[in-house]
Amino acid sequence: MIQKERIKFLNEHPVRNREYVLYWMQASQRTEDNHALEHAVDIANDLRKPVVIFFGITESYPDANERHYAFMMEGLAETARTAEDRGMRFVAVHRSPEKGIAPLGGRACCVVVDRGYTRIQRRWREAVAGGLDCRLIQVESDAVVPVEAASHKEEYGAYTLRPKINKLVPRYLVPLKKRDVRRDSTRMNFPGFSVDDPGKAIQRLKIDRTARRAGAFRGGISQAMKRMEDFLENRLDRYPELSNDPSADCLSNLSPYLHFGQISPLRIALEVKKRKSPGEESFLEELIVRRELSMNFVFYNDRYDELGCIPQWAQATLSAHAGDEREYIYVKEDFEGAQTHDPCWNAAQKEMLCTGKMHGYMRMYWGKKILEWTRTPAEAFKIALTLNNTYELDGRDPNGFAGIAWCFGKHDRAWPERSVFGKVRYMNERGLRRKFDVDAYVRRVDALCSEGSY
Repeated sequence: MIQKERIKFLNEHPVRNREYVLYWMQASQRTEDNHALEHAVDIANDLRKPVVIFFGITESYPDANERHYAFMMEGLAETARTAEDRGMRFVAVHRSPEKGIAPLGGRACCVVVDRGYTRIQRRWREAVAGGLDCRLIQVESDAVVPVEAASHKEEYGAYTLRPKINKLVPRYLVPLKKRDVRRDSTRMNFPGFSVDDPGKAIQRLKIDRTARRAGAFRGGISQAMKRMEDFLENRLDRYPELSNDPSADCLSNLSPYLHFGQISPLRIALEVKKRKSPGEESFLEELIVRRELSMNFVFYNDRYDELGCIPQWAQATLSAHAGDEREYIYVKEDFEGAQTHDPCWNAAQKEMLCTGKMHGYMRMYWGKKILEWTRTPAEAFKIALTLNNTYELDGRDPNGFAGIAWCFGKHDRAWPERSVFGKVRYMNERGLRRKFDVDAYVRRVDALCSEGSY
């Protein structure tokens, strides 16, 4: 059974007696460990109908470019194959999903969709709910604990959400059974956009080419599983002591796959639990509590992509110090090209440019320094968010928005007052050097970028 808290009716129309049950795949781009897909199969089996999977490809997703589309297409190619192997027709349509779904939705008994938390994802679902004449059912599949089950309000920080999450984890951290599809839909014909060859698919799209494909990461569930197994086998035990050391390479590097829904956080958490590792508690804090705090933030705060999302104390203190003299002033182009005086900061920016992902600890330092070296906090917030969304494979999602906002005081407390930052937490190069071998990190990034190792 799918837990009822994951399921939500988005309109009041009935389930019709038509050709198939349609699963509108958008956020959860996988056929494994997907609550929304399995719920669609349950409904279809009860109705003795097949399941058809729809995916809408828009060329104008906010801040998305070739780097993101290439990773997504690699994943969709694999997802399409695994869907067919399970007896479900996968139909990709080259149109924004809230518009492209109409022809298929008109033939569906009902439509099941996964859940999204950002503004555009929610608007798509609202538009489809109003345009269908059959039931639209949303099933949350990319959080271990459903966001509204965890809390009915925006939380101040991890310390307020953690006890609520931990109390509920035993109910939701249970394996999801894969259902057998009783009626095959693979021979049904639909016009669509071929995702079989990701390279050709990308060339057909009229998309922003600002950031080219990042060779460090290939999309798809099989790639995600390889990275997960490597992490569990070789780095999980050392995670508590080395996760904040960018020179140690001790992270899971699963955030791009979680961003595109190519792997389930439930699967990762269950595999971690099996290992009974000393790194379990520390890693699950990041995977469940911290990640789902970001979902809580984006879901309950409409201003998640504006400086106005930060707490009042942070807004007040940054405003009070907005006129403070800055030792260095840079503009967006300087930051984008890694052209600052600070080799540590430049290395972090280069890591993101070259690989599509920046180490999490360095991303905190990176964001803090943009605040310090920009004329105003508002300008700094805009630059940080733009660069993060443009070059990070795991940007443009709750984790990305929360990560940027944290640099400006979100989910944090007031610290001793100082110039420019006011009471917002400060970071400097000396702090990095106390924690890890910064020079080794800089050398590693330079080597990777120059040799194309990623």
